[in-house]
This record gives sequence, C-alpha cells and structure tokens, in this order.
Amino acid sequence: MFLELYWQYFVAGLVLWLTAKVGMNIRKKSSSNGPSTIQKVKDFKENDNQEIESDDSDLDEQFEDISPALPKDLKHIPLPFNKRPVQESLKRSQEFYQLLNMRRTVRRFSSENVPEAIIDNIIKTAGTAPSGAHTEPWTYVVIKDPEIKQQVRQIIEEEEEINYKKRMGKVWTTDLQPLRTNWVKEYLTDAPYLILVFKQTYSLKPDGTKKLHYYNEQSVSISAGILLAAIHYSGLVALTSTPLNCGPALRTLLGRPKSEKLTLLFPVGYPAEDSLIPDLNRKPLEEIMVKF
Repeated sequence: MFLELYWQYFVAGLVLWLTAKVGMNIRKKSSSNGPSTIQKVKDFKENDNQEIESDDSDLDEQFEDISPALPKDLKHIPLPFNKRPVQESLKRSQEFYQLLNMRRTVRRFSSENVPEAIIDNIIKTAGTAPSGAHTEPWTYVVIKDPEIKQQVRQIIEEEEEINYKKRMGKVWTTDLQPLRTNWVKEYLTDAPYLILVFKQTYSLKPDGTKKLHYYNEQSVSISAGILLAAIHYSGLVALTSTPLNCGPALRTLLGRPKSEKLTLLFPVGYPAEDSLIPDLNRKPLEEIMVKF
C-alpha cells in the first residue's frame, strides 16, 4: 500500500542517485586524463602576467655541428667612435628627423631610370644593420628586368584579388578604402626597381652543416627600416608592401632556397609627376613615447 502511494518518489530518488553516480565517474575520468578546461583557464589567469622566454635548447638535436658560428678566437678591436659636441648632436638629430619626416609612401612611380650604383649603396647601407649573433639573415633581391617585374606583378595581382574579395574581410578592406588601393598594382611594373627582402631562417656553413639565424625576423625588420631611410636620403621614393600569400610563388620564380621567406617588397624610384599622397598626420611624440 505504501509503495503504491509513493512509488513515484522512489523512482525520482533512484534517477537522482544514478545521475550523481555517473557525474562522479566522469569527474574522476577527467582528472585522471589531466587538468580540466576550467582548471587550465584558472592556471592561465594565475600565470598570464609571467613573460615566457623562448627556450632553444631543443635546437641542439636539429643541428649536427654546434660549434660557434663565428670563430672562437674572434678578434675584438677598439670602437672607432667620434664623440660630437652636445649641440652638434642635437642639431643632427633634429635635421635627420626633419628629413625622415618628409618621407611618404608613394603608389605612382615614374619609369625614369635610376643609376644602379645608387641602389647598390642603398643595399649596402641596409646591410649595416645589427643581427642576432651577426648572422646577417637577409637577402635583397633587386629586379630591374621588365619581364621579371611583369611576372612578379601577375603573381601578386592574382593573389591580391583573392585577398581583397575573400581573405581580408570587410573591416580590413574598408580601412584601406581612403588610401585608394586595390589589387591592381601598376607600380610593380612602373617603378624602375623592385627590391624584395627575404629573411634567412638558416644558412649552410662551408662544411654543409646548418647555421641557425637567431632573431631573423627582428634583424630583417631593422635592416629594412635602414633601407627605407637610405632610399629617402638618396632622393628616391618607395612603397612598403607585404605581398600576402605570394611568398612561395615569388621565391620559386626568383630561385631562392626554402630557407628564405619573403618579408617585404619595395618598388623604388622617382615619383610620377601626377603622384598624389594621402593628407595624413603622424602621431605626436607624447603618443608614441613613454618615459620613466
């Protein structure tokens, strides 16, 4: 009689007990397989203020020869430094700023020729940049040949049309609209020179073993910045471009090894007479510098 009246409560209790049992088993299984997602998030929040330094110790297994990339008995010489009077340093720093502040990105180039000696000096200047362990992990490919420039343009425009229509998204393409740029790149064939900057992830020593290039990304970026300053100082103009998804095809076209990755492309020359530039202002000093 008692069960007939209250059987539904017994069934509900049994269901609750079975549910709790299954939950406990799942929790035990999750803990045995490693920390839960919640625990991982908690651990991340507790440690997200810790800066993690890269550890390259595992690279030892990838390289047969771990002797120094530079000679062990590398000679050190006195620094040839000429200390200038403070007022002269102040004047030179102001003059250099005023010069570089006139640099602008140009998208319309004259086909007027530029003496190769100027380009050579610009590349040599870029090669003075510092680099990790003095590996100098950069290759500057200079293209003057009209046919090769046309092939470069074809590769880039085909990819850029896909980039603009599918890959880049509405936010990115909307931000670019005021700059009046699209996937058509006349400057790639109009400019007398194209300078392609490849970063070298490694190179080969004379004995055929690999030589690792540390901080190749940062080193090449510094070198490219010096290149841009040298271009402007020489009285030329340039466009800093990053051909998205074109690296492998351009590397193959130019016969560069797989150890090199395309980083930047600079059309270089004189501006076209009808060249226009956006009326933009640079951030003031107080917005780009923090002092302590």
